[in-house]
Amino acid sequence: MPGDRKKQKVDRLNRIAGQVQGLARMVAGDRYCIDILHQIQAVKAALARAESEILRDHAAHCVADAIACGSPKEQTEKVDELVDLFDRARR
Repeated sequence: MPGDRKKQKVDRLNRIAGQVQGLARMVAGDRYCIDILHQIQAVKAALARAESEILRDHAAHCVADAIACGSPKEQTEKVDELVDLFDRARR
């Protein structure tokens, strides 16, 4: 993964970590439940965007490299990884 894309992802995840810490402060401060739930939804959406970006990079680099190398074993491994990932997401 190129350095600038890695930095963007780390920055995004650090922002999400800050949001989660803010949620803990909201709960500790007895904030209104609906406000907390709105913030939880925002964190989930931010995580989903981060997940999509990392998945996109995985497909563009790791999976594409496995296909380009021509190794059936590597290709099968990468496809199996993706299938396992989506199976776990459905649970």
